[in-house]
Amino acid sequence: MLKVKPHPDYPPEDGRYLRGNDYSPVVVAIILNCDADKTPVELEKLMRAGVEAGAALSGSVQTPNIGFEKMVCNIVANTNIRYLILGGPESQGHLTGDALKSLFRYGVDEKKRILETEAPDAVLYNLPMEMITRFRKQVSLIDLQFEGDLEQIRKAVWSCYQESPVEFRDYKMYDPGAYPEAPLSGKLTWRVTQPWVGVMDETEEEAKRKAQVLMEQLKARAKVSQ
Repeated sequence: MLKVKPHPDYPPEDGRYLRGNDYSPVVVAIILNCDADKTPVELEKLMRAGVEAGAALSGSVQTPNIGFEKMVCNIVANTNIRYLILGGPESQGHLTGDALKSLFRYGVDEKKRILETEAPDAVLYNLPMEMITRFRKQVSLIDLQFEGDLEQIRKAVWSCYQESPVEFRDYKMYDPGAYPEAPLSGKLTWRVTQPWVGVMDETEEEAKRKAQVLMEQLKARAKVSQ
């Protein structure tokens, strides 16, 4: 099977993850439903189990906006990654698991809001549509949410490595090799940290533009008066 080098910048985004085998076909994402400094030992063990079993990256994800954006950037920069194993609890405030499953199933609308999810802030405002589309084409979701069994995480990672399809739960998994297009590189350049309050229609966009023009005019006047 074909394996390729990830983009030189891989992984472009930092985060709470461990880096493993760059040629692995799988990453593990464990939902974090608390502050990072209060991560339960059980969730830390799940993250370590992923990378110890051979995942390319294994770590936590907390929010369905900036958290997803970082994850997508890292995954599309390495075309060897073909699976994402989701584990851990639900985040009651963010509904991160629900949002991720909806992203895979339904995608996003023209404003990059994830479709068919109850998650209140599920907007991938900082990502170009090209990256979102590539992520959904390149990667398949393996849903192990609400499970804390380390052995199941390990077995899922192992299944992704096989040369011929093997059955795991309701999935048939194997390593198909690298996605047949070049890796995409891109850090989050315009870091909108509250995407849910971003521009929603043309009227608001025009109002924002006028406000920006006014701010520049005020700055220019201030310099003249100094």
